[in-house]
Parts: sequence; structure tokens; C-alpha cells
Amino acid sequence: MVVSCQAKRLLPCDTGKGQPCTAALVMGTNYRALGLVRSLGRHGIPVWVLQTDEHGLASVSRYAHRSLPWLVGEDRSQVEYLFSLAKKHHFEGSLLFPTDDEGTVFVARNHGLLSQCFNLTTPPWEELCWACDKRLMYQLALGLDIHQPVTFFPRSHAELLELNCQFPVVIKPAMRTAANRLTVDKAWYVNDRESLLRRYDEACSLVCSELIMIQEFLPGGGEAQFSYAALCDRGRPLAFVTARRARQVPMDFGRFSTLVETVDEPRLVEPAIRLLRELRYTGLVEVEFKLDPRDGQYKLLDVNPRVWGWHTLCGRAGVDFPYLLWLLIQGQPVREMHAQKGVRWVRMGADLYTSLLELVRGRLSLSNYFQSVRGPIEWSIFAVDDPLPFLCQGPALAYLLAKRVLTATMHKAARMVP
Repeated sequence: MVVSCQAKRLLPCDTGKGQPCTAALVMGTNYRALGLVRSLGRHGIPVWVLQTDEHGLASVSRYAHRSLPWLVGEDRSQVEYLFSLAKKHHFEGSLLFPTDDEGTVFVARNHGLLSQCFNLTTPPWEELCWACDKRLMYQLALGLDIHQPVTFFPRSHAELLELNCQFPVVIKPAMRTAANRLTVDKAWYVNDRESLLRRYDEACSLVCSELIMIQEFLPGGGEAQFSYAALCDRGRPLAFVTARRARQVPMDFGRFSTLVETVDEPRLVEPAIRLLRELRYTGLVEVEFKLDPRDGQYKLLDVNPRVWGWHTLCGRAGVDFPYLLWLLIQGQPVREMHAQKGVRWVRMGADLYTSLLELVRGRLSLSNYFQSVRGPIEWSIFAVDDPLPFLCQGPALAYLLAKRVLTATMHKAARMVP
């Protein structure tokens, strides 16, 4: 099934006249998706939300025109489902925004089909794979003389036994193909060879062994992690932000940021631009680096070819990435710009937890904490003009935790049945 569309005009959704509209379909309801919904909705763009996850925050935003269920299944059935939604709600020509790794890969791999109906914000897979697959990304960076941690890709337990590496190391998936313990954690810290062998076998039970990478652990916590985030057009940055993770969870080896601030760090810009130009990348992207105190080099860690956790910080700092991407896809001019430094983004509850631990450990003083949360600040969920997601996050979190505990209990009980 193919839905043809040519319309590019901004029209209200579901006009009842059978006319196509140019709206935004945001895939996801987490806080990343919420930031997208707010950015586009504040500019008067009709935004619909596809419930591809259980978080629900974006669904209750005042800027979400309507929330629609998502179909769990194979790619083919999901593509057909999107076409049926387009036909029913006159979405032809609308922009499709994935907000997580699975959604981004789905859109990229089905780019040819989906582009017949939607305007896509994600490059096709043959281009995106160089950013999503760390094996290809590190190969490309090596050829460009971009510094990176020492990384190994053992293809079997036997090859791992012969690996000559310095500890500590981290075990990572080269690409996130599905949600499991390893992909959700992003990396496992390992401090000795016995633990490496044991954790490697555990990782192999979750993902294909060819997708497992062993990487040296760079010293330092969040304060050493930096990002270059940009909107690019065929590899040319139109707008960019450089930022630093001030705090994260866990602090020494973070899964996600809790406090991020914009900084002026020119040394990040050149290698990031060199990489993006080689990729001829179009769209939103975050390139992550870590400053290695041993040699003073910024080393490439990851590339996120989608909205990232703290992308709403950029809007507060003067670079409203989702709206700029909307303009770019629509063929409208986007002037070159960069963010104001000294603006902070805070994930409130998680940052309070992290800060408390740092206070107890004596690595953070009260005066430094209060200094770190002084304005201007962008909160990850709270917004004066859209308070309902903030009010709903507590019940939503309680529901998710209860559901996960119940599911784990049922799985454990099932394994005990003879």
C-alpha cells in the first residue's frame, strides 16, 4: 500500500475536507519527545504523538493535538499501519520524528517506502548506519585521524581469551537493535579479566557476539564528557551547541545526564565537523566526546542521530533545534547560529539524587550545588506554559516501576514451575 502525497502547505489536521496537512508525527512519549512536541507546538505546528513507549509525558502536553496508539510488530506491518493513519487523518506530507534508537533505525531502514508518504527527518539506512553502528563509526573516525578510545571487537569467546587489554574496560553494544539489559545500561564497567569473561558471556546471551565491543575506560566522570550538537545540511552545520555533562547517573560512569551546561569549547568543533562532513549528514545529531586527562585529547565516544536527552537546553540557549529542523525539511532558510554559553538543563529528581550522593561522598559542597543550579535553567519536564506532564510524571513513574516489578516476578515464578 502506497499513499501518494505532494502537499507542503501548513493546514490544520483533520479538516474534514479530505485535504492533506503538514503536521508533525512524534514517535514516542518520553521527555525527549515532550521537548519536540513543545518546540513545534509553540510555533503553531499541529503535533500528533505516536505512543511507541509507556512514558506518556508527551501525550498529556497541551501542545499535543492528539495521541495515537502504536502497533507492535514487524517493520512491514508498522509501515502499513503508518500508511493507514496517513489515509485516515490526512497526514500525507507530514514530518515524521523518531525519538529513540529503535524508531530511528526503523525509519532509516524503511526510508524508501515511508518517504512516499511522509517527509522524513532521518537519513536512509545506507547513510545512517555509519553513525548507528559503532564498528563503522570508529573505522571512519580512524581514517579521519579523530582521537578515540582503544577499542576491540572480539567475534568469539576464544578471541576474547587472546585479547591483550588494560583494565578497566567497558563492554558496549556496537549498535542498539532491541531493548535489553545491556542496551538499556549502554555499557558495563569491568575491572578484571575474570569479570570480563563472565560479563562477555552474559552480553552474548543478549546480543549477537559480533555486536559486542570492548573499550578502554577513560578516566573521569561527567565533568569530562562533552558534546557537539548540530543541525546539518549535507554535512554543513547550520546551528550548533557545545555542552558539558556536569552531573550524570551514575556519576563516575553515566547512563544519562542530570545536569548539562552550554560551554565554549572550540576544540570539539573541528573534529566533529570533520566527521559530519565525511558523513554528509543531514538532520539533528549529537557527537559525544570525553576529555582524556592522560593526554589532554577529546576522544570520540558516540554519535546520536536523533534528538538527545537534553536537547531542550539548546532552545533555552537560543538554538531551537526541532523547529530549525522543521524549517530545513520544509525548504525554508535557516541562518547559521550557535548557542549562548552558561545555560543549564536539569533533570530535577535524578539530579537531586546524584547531588545527594556527591554531598555524602564529600565531592560536592552545598555552595557548589546551589551555584550549579542557578539560572538560566531549562527543566527537563517542568514548563510554566505546560504543567500537566510534570504533574503526571510521578504517577507515570510509579506505574512503570510497578509494571516492571510485576513482570519480573511473573517471569521468576514461571522459571520455578517444573
